[in-house]
Amino acid sequence: MTDNDPANGFYTGLTPVMDFRRLTDESLYEPLPDDWVVGVADVVNSTGAIAEGRYKAVNMAGASVISAVKNAVGGAEFPFIFGGDGTGFAIPGGWRDRVAGPFAACGRWAEEETGLTLRTALVPVADIHAAGQEITVARFMPTDHLSYAMFAGGGLNWAESAMKDGSVPLLDAPPGARPDLTGLSCRFEPLAARNGEILSLLVTPDEDGNSAAFETLAGQILDILDRAGERAAHPVQTDGPRFVWPPRNLGMEIRVGDKGPLRILGEHLAAYLMQLFGVKAGEFDISLYRSDVARNTDFRKFDDGLKLTADCPARVIDEIETLLKTAQEEGVARYGLHRQDKALMTCIVPTPTARDHIHFVDGASGGYARAAEMLKEGMSQTG
Repeated sequence: MTDNDPANGFYTGLTPVMDFRRLTDESLYEPLPDDWVVGVADVVNSTGAIAEGRYKAVNMAGASVISAVKNAVGGAEFPFIFGGDGTGFAIPGGWRDRVAGPFAACGRWAEEETGLTLRTALVPVADIHAAGQEITVARFMPTDHLSYAMFAGGGLNWAESAMKDGSVPLLDAPPGARPDLTGLSCRFEPLAARNGEILSLLVTPDEDGNSAAFETLAGQILDILDRAGERAAHPVQTDGPRFVWPPRNLGMEIRVGDKGPLRILGEHLAAYLMQLFGVKAGEFDISLYRSDVARNTDFRKFDDGLKLTADCPARVIDEIETLLKTAQEEGVARYGLHRQDKALMTCIVPTPTARDHIHFVDGASGGYARAAEMLKEGMSQTG
């Protein structure tokens, strides 16, 4: 592999998995090369920010990392995963110097523009292996135009824990440093639950659990959601979210870059009018864009366990929770979940006319961060 030719590299050479259910099979994941580097980031005291109603800012801080790294490597593909109040990614070691500055600048941007503390660290895969941990990756391809990563093996969680406990050094950037966040946006209103409630769910294997039993459990959860409604309880309707006018909550996007409020409002108004009158602007088709948003939303993923955001009736959530309580008692898995009435969407759209834009969805009142709190509490009580 060459650092400047990612098309011939490890990640883009992985055979894409088209069926999400197959991703429960860890044999489909490949170990990250020893000379790669893992990046981890998380918002400190996201709980406090959630209590202040600032979860949109938390989501934007987490997603800023993916946008900054993507821009730093010229749009080349690399494995990443969004976790609500944090992010993980992996890059070839030869990209480290190219990425470290923009990655660190995300922390400075978050602090100075949003008042949040975003920790950032780079951890060599060799160090993860030396600690006796594995980190493996698969490439999921939900459409012909987009693929994104799934992680397994426990190594990504280990790297995040090492960052939090000070075992690896944090990155820092000078005052005023700013990453290139071109493409990062938050133009859609919160998505109201259509089927009952928005479920944010985290399920991880028990440390002493059986991998086959966990795979079966994940399949059972997906079965329940398949029966719950349209498209496995996808929180985004088939034709995608709608633009509204006047827009609200664009303050975060205004802080992202140098477009300025008038340009952002103008772009939003243009999209709203195209949606209203059903017209195109050159190559840009607003109806196709919105339906691609629905297809390109990462509402379920594997990140050292199953992680998903679903729109489903309360009875379905109750059924899943009953199943998970039993699994936890039997030492198969640990879990955390959170219920809310809306979901949030954060988007990375480098070019509106291309179809590989990606959209991160999370619960609107704490989502994955709240579910993670419950997961940690359960581990402390049983650990």
